[in-house]
Amino acid sequence: MNEKSKKNRENKLVTWIRNYSYSIIAMIVVIVLWELAVKVFDVKEYILPAPSQVLRKLTGNLSLLFRYSLVTGWEILLGYLLSIIVGIPMGLMIFYSRFLERVIYPFLVASQTIPKIAIAPLLIIWFGWGIWPKIIVSFLIAFFPIVVDTVVGLKNTEPEMIYLVRSMGADRSQIFFKISLPNALPNIFGALKVASTLAVVGAVVGEFVASDEGLGYLLVVSHGYMDTTLMFAGILFLSLLGIIFFFIIEIIERLALPWKTEKESVLHSATM
Repeated sequence: MNEKSKKNRENKLVTWIRNYSYSIIAMIVVIVLWELAVKVFDVKEYILPAPSQVLRKLTGNLSLLFRYSLVTGWEILLGYLLSIIVGIPMGLMIFYSRFLERVIYPFLVASQTIPKIAIAPLLIIWFGWGIWPKIIVSFLIAFFPIVVDTVVGLKNTEPEMIYLVRSMGADRSQIFFKISLPNALPNIFGALKVASTLAVVGAVVGEFVASDEGLGYLLVVSHGYMDTTLMFAGILFLSLLGIIFFFIIEIIERLALPWKTEKESVLHSATM
């Protein structure tokens, strides 16, 4: 059993290296070329700092960046959870009610045409200067793909399968939990991964408008002082936050949908 577990871990490590090795190599190449270009063309630091300069700035302000990352990360998490709590049930209501689909869906689409930064000042008037305007902006940007993909996933269920289980005596709840929901989960998790990155954008937009801490606030202050190197360090931490949230959802997806992971592995092996 131990030998088998060890072999499985080794296989997972090899798979991980195979999947991400090209991305890591490409990233290293870009960083090296970036460093060389700045040195060769003597680009001023306030225009485009070299990666080495960004690294020095990052290490010199690590505690500040980490503290502001916790603030922004908390806003992202709350806005993201709110988008899940609202988005998935709303998708279910739209799917099961033709009336709600006709009433709510156009408003959802129309709401996405409004730039969120334009309504952020209104949120400050309504909810004050605290954390809630950032959470709501993060929610407003992140929840739409969750609603849409929940509806799409549920609609992709094959009618023949529903007719089959219904003929075997399954009631509506059994059809939902045994057929419709498992069929929709790949779409829902895909939306959750997209929404995790959008939640980062929403939190930063909220901090741009009204904040006295957080990575978005740091970017605004850095811009005011023309400290481009610190801006790049803040952007790097924002990227790391987005990557962390994305991979957390991917890990949950792998645990919840092991059959999907196995299918993707087989397809990947077949194309190699």
